[in-house]
Amino acid sequence: MADYTKRWQEISRGYRSHMRLGKHLSDNTIESYMRDLAQFAHYILRMYDVPPKKVEREMIEHYMGWLYDNNKQKSSQARALSGIKSFFNYLLLEELIDSSPAEFIEAPKAHRHLPDTLSIEEIDRIINSIDTATTKGVRDRAILELLYSCGLRVSELCNLKLGDLLFGEGCIRVVGKGNKQRLVPVSSIARERILLYKEQRKAATPSEDTLFLNNRGKRLTRVMIFTIIKQAAQRAGIEKSISPHTFRHSFATHLLEGGANIRQVQELLGHENILTTEIYTHLDNRHLRETLEEHMQLE
Repeated sequence: MADYTKRWQEISRGYRSHMRLGKHLSDNTIESYMRDLAQFAHYILRMYDVPPKKVEREMIEHYMGWLYDNNKQKSSQARALSGIKSFFNYLLLEELIDSSPAEFIEAPKAHRHLPDTLSIEEIDRIINSIDTATTKGVRDRAILELLYSCGLRVSELCNLKLGDLLFGEGCIRVVGKGNKQRLVPVSSIARERILLYKEQRKAATPSEDTLFLNNRGKRLTRVMIFTIIKQAAQRAGIEKSISPHTFRHSFATHLLEGGANIRQVQELLGHENILTTEIYTHLDNRHLRETLEEHMQLE
């Protein structure tokens, strides 16, 4: 039997370059895809010893069954299949195959748990629990107002620059996953809080470009943001499990409850695929579900 290991390695290197240069994915995302691909390639070589272009649908289905037999979670199975489909789409793009053997294979549906969502009253209690008599308090108040006003990921908040504040246009520039940029409208309250913080911050560290800083003039970390939120929630008497992502979920939920279109929410959150935004269709909103189905038919 021939050993096609080298062929898998060669094509895998090209696929890595495609993800980095063609799709502009983050390093962490690329490494996740490559680990899954390496496991898939190892299985195919061990069981069938064929190159990528000779992989058949039945082989992929057997691999998915192997993942199931090895007690892989449904979410892990779905991620693995997504990576396999992406890999064979790359082979199609490079004209190495005529059709994808993974095209019509369906992933197991994983039950998705939506984290606790805060009510507007609970968010107000958390934000109002912060003492703004100090620069730290002014900063923390601005952070929470911005998290809820714009539905940011915690990494996006930590990386926000002064130059990203486009208040003349009523928005901020956000650099999301894969270094993709989007413009997000910001509330007048959040703008006021940020401007107040900038005045106090400017006197302390005029040369630092990152917006939110710790007391040593360095960029805040994700752990610091978690701590700020946890302490504020405790002061407000909120017993739910709360994280920065809770503000993001609440932002999206309240928009949809207010009648926003799911496509608009997808763009504001920076979701590449509308299926990611589908998690918010837990809401009892018939119109929302119909809108999602309509968009899925168009894609």
